[in-house]
Amino acid sequence: MASFVDQVTIHTRGGSGGAGVASFKRQKGKPRGKPIGGSGGGGGAVIVQADESMSTLLRYARKPHWKAASGTHGEGELRHGKSGEDLILLVPLGTLVRGLDGTLLADLVESGQSVIIAKGGRAGRGNASLVGRGRKAPTFAEQGEYGEEVSVILEMKLIADAALIGYPNAGKSTLISRVSEAKPKIADYPFTTLVPSLGVVAIGEHEFVMADIPGLVEGAADGKGLGHEFLRHVERARVLVILLDPTPLQTESPRRQYDVLVGELAEHSPELAARRRVVVLNKADAVADLEEHIAWAESEGVELHTISGITGEGVPTLLYAVADEIERHVREAPDRAGFVLHRPLPAAFTVSRRGEEWVVAGRAAERAVNLDDLTVSEAADFAAKRLSRIGVDTALEKAGAVAGDDVRIGDVVFTYKPPDDEVEEL
Repeated sequence: MASFVDQVTIHTRGGSGGAGVASFKRQKGKPRGKPIGGSGGGGGAVIVQADESMSTLLRYARKPHWKAASGTHGEGELRHGKSGEDLILLVPLGTLVRGLDGTLLADLVESGQSVIIAKGGRAGRGNASLVGRGRKAPTFAEQGEYGEEVSVILEMKLIADAALIGYPNAGKSTLISRVSEAKPKIADYPFTTLVPSLGVVAIGEHEFVMADIPGLVEGAADGKGLGHEFLRHVERARVLVILLDPTPLQTESPRRQYDVLVGELAEHSPELAARRRVVVLNKADAVADLEEHIAWAESEGVELHTISGITGEGVPTLLYAVADEIERHVREAPDRAGFVLHRPLPAAFTVSRRGEEWVVAGRAAERAVNLDDLTVSEAADFAAKRLSRIGVDTALEKAGAVAGDDVRIGDVVFTYKPPDDEVEEL
């Protein structure tokens, strides 16, 4: 049986872009020939997408590193490289995507909702694409860029219409196995259910999804027992079905169980305490003092449904009541749609002093010098004009750089020259 995994950290990398190529077709009257170098293909992105066929994050616990396909390089005769395919990572509905700092990047609740985690690298342009004013036959091409490397936390929250909540061995697994096709492990000892189970319930014209949440005990909201790990799965349920066990197997009375369970839900999230709930006394066939429990519920203003998950007594009436509460919830508080956070674009570049040199960091600056051969004077001049165009020269001057200072951009070190007024259009 596959394990249930509901939180995992994955490390992703977009595919690298393919490099462009410098190539020429010799023509009479053109010493250099006609530029025919093709551009590379862009790298694929890593995308996380919700899919209803997924039920666990187990595959990502087993394999936490994922990389999208890279683009291929360009060739002569204007042959462009092929773009790398995006890598789509399927996750269960209700998956949260967080940055390592805890920032919520996406809440994927509908099938097909997706978020780009790591973008692919931009393709390098071939010399045919670099022809411009003053550059009739460029002898250089662009390199492809590396894809982004991003690590995120995937956190799964079950999406269910109703969540079964109760003490260990209260009969939740027995009930869900009776009313749906779910087949949780069942036995006569505490903490039988170690993982949540989902089942589709059909009653009359109603159909809804029910979740069997692992048994909660006092202190669950503070991490005691299994409750801390699985309380978050209750958050998405429209209706809470609180299952009470009146048999001697439970050391606490149904009244005490009810108070503890509601208290733990409120401690975990105050909003849960106000969630619609249906209260159920299970195992009614196994107790003699049934009227006493009913009287307690009436005195507290709690509508109590008495059932037997074993014999099925009272179960149909309970399911209709749950279905009615779900419909009321939908009418009064429609579910919030999922979302994807649109992160602001980072600064084009930053300038800092490191030892004896200036360091310019940022994709825009690195892109400006991302050429195949900077030892070629034409390519070096092209890179210098690119840097000036995006404002690197001016930023260095404001930071205090003087002529002759070393400036590092990635692995390349330049000698700083104050800006002039001419900037070629690229």
